[in-house]
Amino acid sequence: MGAYIIRRLLLVIPTLWAIITLNFFIIQIAPGGPVDQAIAQMEGTSGGFSERFTGSTGEATQQLESRNENSAYRGARGLDPEVIAEIEKQFGFDKPLHERYFNMLWDYLRFDFGDSLFRGSSVIELIKDRLPVSISLGLWTTLIVYLVSIPLGIRKALMHNSKFDVWTSAAVIVGNAIPGFLFAILLIIVFSGGSYLSWFPLRGLVSDDWETLSTGAKILDYLWHMVLPVTAMVIGGFASLTLLTKNSFLDEIHKQYVRTAIAKGQSDNRVLYGHVFRNAMLIIIAGFPAAFIGIFFTGSMLIEVIFSLDGLGLLGFESTIQRDYPVIFASLYIFTLLGLILSIISDLTYTLVDPRIDFEQR
Repeated sequence: MGAYIIRRLLLVIPTLWAIITLNFFIIQIAPGGPVDQAIAQMEGTSGGFSERFTGSTGEATQQLESRNENSAYRGARGLDPEVIAEIEKQFGFDKPLHERYFNMLWDYLRFDFGDSLFRGSSVIELIKDRLPVSISLGLWTTLIVYLVSIPLGIRKALMHNSKFDVWTSAAVIVGNAIPGFLFAILLIIVFSGGSYLSWFPLRGLVSDDWETLSTGAKILDYLWHMVLPVTAMVIGGFASLTLLTKNSFLDEIHKQYVRTAIAKGQSDNRVLYGHVFRNAMLIIIAGFPAAFIGIFFTGSMLIEVIFSLDGLGLLGFESTIQRDYPVIFASLYIFTLLGLILSIISDLTYTLVDPRIDFEQR
């Protein structure tokens, strides 16, 4: 097993390189890069951003009056070439494309992600500040969905075509059909000071006075803030996993080895959890990394917006809109690395569920 893990870890390097390289060159040719964003801000304001490069409003106005018909940037015709060159230098676009690419690879090998182009902070600090929100939403959502869906799916498989199976299927399908953001708005209206009750806070991960609370009060305050956003995220997460668990167990229950075990006089629990469980759970474990990454980084974006939670999903969306390349590439790099590591962990979990699986022999 050790050799297999080493091979998988070595495979992470070319996979990361391919993903980062492909996305780097795709994003570079996309219109509306950070230089265009800076030019648009300069032309839309009389001071502020433009004064970073021109020194004063009057000087900026004079340079806006000059023409640069040969500029590569659509919005730069009213700017002096020296101003454009200063903006390019500020964002690192004064260097050739290949040089920027190799500099990025070298920096990422050292986990040096640089600074955000528009937020005035390092990328690592931005991610660290947003990470607690995404971890909270992702872990609680994944934990609740798996703790509910797997037992429910097993129960539905054992009671196939019964009334319990029918009405639970209807319930999870209806829940899956409700968009998470719409359910979040409904929760706010009903439970968070909307038209009815004021049981839960409207925004934030913790209260403003959280630092002054005792340890127990801090935990309760944190859980109090998590109730509505986590509920909004899990409502649509039960259907796929529940039905996957049910169908997987149904498929195993009707196999010959189950009939043989029953004929030998083994108890139902022994057959179910000693034989069926480890075989049926393999397909469910296989989908865990993708499900976790999806919930952790992308599934919570609208929920973060609605409940005013500054998480990684919102950070990635805002950075894409602003063409904040360092944040985009660093997020992609970290998310991909985490996904690859979770995939290896998933393989190790296979061997825990079913020791007969030996990746070393493959």
